[in-house]
Amino acid sequence: MAARKPIPYNSGIFFITFTCHKWLPLINEVNGYDIMYNWFDVLKHKGHFINGYVLMPNHIHAIISFINTGQSINTIVGNGKRFMAYEIIKRLEGSNQKELLAILSNDVEAKRKENKKIHQVWETSFGWKECRTKEFIIEKLTYAHTNPCVKKWNLCLHPADYLHSSAKYYLTGEQGIYPVTNFMEMDDISFIS
Repeated sequence: MAARKPIPYNSGIFFITFTCHKWLPLINEVNGYDIMYNWFDVLKHKGHFINGYVLMPNHIHAIISFINTGQSINTIVGNGKRFMAYEIIKRLEGSNQKELLAILSNDVEAKRKENKKIHQVWETSFGWKECRTKEFIIEKLTYAHTNPCVKKWNLCLHPADYLHSSAKYYLTGEQGIYPVTNFMEMDDISFIS
């Protein structure tokens, strides 16, 4: 569950993207948006900040401010993906989704099967960009928030209307389904725990 290129830092603000295996709409299939929010809760409990997000039917974009907990960001994200994968599989099994489960099982690489991996829920790696400037954060938030509106998805007409996104907060000032910390407030945060 590594990054395409490992993140060489233990703290900072990052734009993180990860995708369901083969772009399958697994999050939507199991109505698993709450699974993602639970992971955000775990991150917050450990002192990290969720600055923005959009949860799509088959992928996630999030801007997360990671404080230094002594764990690498790669490990934190990898553990999150694993935690969410277990719950997605549990729900697929509970709704008897044999075809999807077979796809996810058959696509596990032989080497990973040796390590007792049973299902491939996420693409193996995840994308990341370090957010060094406010302008870059705004660019990434705009990209993420408009994602549900693009023709390919057509999930809503206006970014603030998409339920599983922080767009409503950034566009109207009103928190959406999951409260975020405005990235403009991060200047006063110590990233060293």
